[in-house]
Amino acid sequence: MGSLTHPKLPVIDFSKESLLSGTNSWSSTRDEVVRALEEYGCFIATYNKVSLDLHNAIFRASKELLDLPRETKITNISKTPSHGYVGQEAVIPLYEGLGIANATTLEGAQTFTNLMWPLGNDFFCETTLLFARLLADLDQMVMRMVSESYGIEKDYETLLGSTTYLLRLIKYRAPETNETNLGIIPHTDKSFMSILHQRQVKGLEIRTKEGEWILIDPSPSSFVVMAGDACMAWTNGRIEPPNHQVIMSGTEERYSLGLFTFIRDRIIQIPKELVDDEHPLKFKAFDHFKYIDYIYTDEGKRSKCPIKDYCAI
Repeated sequence: MGSLTHPKLPVIDFSKESLLSGTNSWSSTRDEVVRALEEYGCFIATYNKVSLDLHNAIFRASKELLDLPRETKITNISKTPSHGYVGQEAVIPLYEGLGIANATTLEGAQTFTNLMWPLGNDFFCETTLLFARLLADLDQMVMRMVSESYGIEKDYETLLGSTTYLLRLIKYRAPETNETNLGIIPHTDKSFMSILHQRQVKGLEIRTKEGEWILIDPSPSSFVVMAGDACMAWTNGRIEPPNHQVIMSGTEERYSLGLFTFIRDRIIQIPKELVDDEHPLKFKAFDHFKYIDYIYTDEGKRSKCPIKDYCAI
């Protein structure tokens, strides 16, 4: 890429009907996915399984949730840091978000819905469940491609059995005069993988390895698929999570959604196929949720790269 070109993230089409394992279409998409993840740590997936109707419905559901009184929203608590309600924090005053744990299960969706709406809210429950399941399908397709490319399908199947999904519904209010326009500070995700989806207001910026920030255009059929810290350790450093941030501009509030993958009740082992003379072992086996706890300790908060400080060799 010449220095004059403005970097753009790779856009990869997941809407093809023919995208079945073993086909040419699958193989070429798989190669694009791995190249993008190795180069940028993320890419934009076009994915029409989420219809325009569902796109509109999930953001309607999101607004309905975020419009609830604060005393209702703060009942969204979690033993895992940053998995429940986060809002009105001094460092990120524009940010507010809630998390639906086990979002791809009926039980997870219902538990959360009943907490927010004790009399029930079928529209919210059904919409978030369908959305989370379709994004989980996309996540699993991407991870099958990665594991196939690296020859570690069995390792991925093992992880898949312990995968849990968190759906976060997020709102950034527009900054007031003389207030910071930083929606969320530059960070890498602590997940295994993340899939982000935004409504029409821009703000999400992703940093390339060269240090340039790319502003991501929202569109109803585009989803940012992004590696998290746990994926870097699992791939023995082949895929690095990208730094990203949200910068608010203008006067319109911004809604976004994130589906985050976590591995529960299983020690993540680094596949032996990914260790050789060229790629010596860089990470020890680790517990994903203990890693998240570590990030919120004093040592974890000071760390420039927590996953390395937590389990690098």
